[in-house]
Amino acid sequence: MRLSAEPAFVLHARPWRETSLLVEVLSEHHGRLGLVARGVQGPKKQPLRAALQPLQWIRFEAVQVGELARLSTAEALDVAPRLSGEAMLSGFYLNELTLRLAPRQDPSPELYDAFGRARARLGAGEPLAWTLRRYERDLLDALGFGFDLANDGDGTPIDPAARYRLDPEHGPRRVLSDRGHGDRSRAATGRGLLALAADELPESDDLPGLRRAMRDVLAHYLGPRGLKSWDMLAELNRVSRPPGQTVTD
Repeated sequence: MRLSAEPAFVLHARPWRETSLLVEVLSEHHGRLGLVARGVQGPKKQPLRAALQPLQWIRFEAVQVGELARLSTAEALDVAPRLSGEAMLSGFYLNELTLRLAPRQDPSPELYDAFGRARARLGAGEPLAWTLRRYERDLLDALGFGFDLANDGDGTPIDPAARYRLDPEHGPRRVLSDRGHGDRSRAATGRGLLALAADELPESDDLPGLRRAMRDVLAHYLGPRGLKSWDMLAELNRVSRPPGQTVTD
């Protein structure tokens, strides 16, 4: 199958053999794809190598042969966001989360659009925690794992004053105590869930609970291996932040 003028976002690229790259992209019409870019060394190939950097938006030509596609050309469609510090780590997180959860060759225009919005928000300097929570919500919805955030799993409207944990199979469950599954340390405020459902910026006090609750859902689908970006964030928090303060993820 020939892929012609296909838009995509680069998720990851790594050296392969002596002069080539293995590249993972999220494409508009074909979902996540693995590409083999052969012979990308040398000064004449610098524009191609630059186009294949993570977070770059590209248009490419390739031929699908089995699991991987053989890349023939690729061009950058814009200038990738220039990120540093926590924003750069957030970009790494977006790429890694998408790479781990989006299946190969499974078209998802909704996920492609959601990734593009999140990438643009990172580049515009919008609040990192809110940018990531919105993308996590949209990614789960696009992959068929999402649920109603305005009602609990039994259909009862979310109470803004209550706390909820997110059950991957059931949806929001109200936390009634600090015992067992009612562990409030992993819970989100109802007010925060309603803000996320309405795509309205939550109160700052609600964002940490949303992060923990969404992470529990993502961990369910990621399995025991987790994410490298989570480990990096934990290490950064350990060495650089006062007790109780965390880097945004």
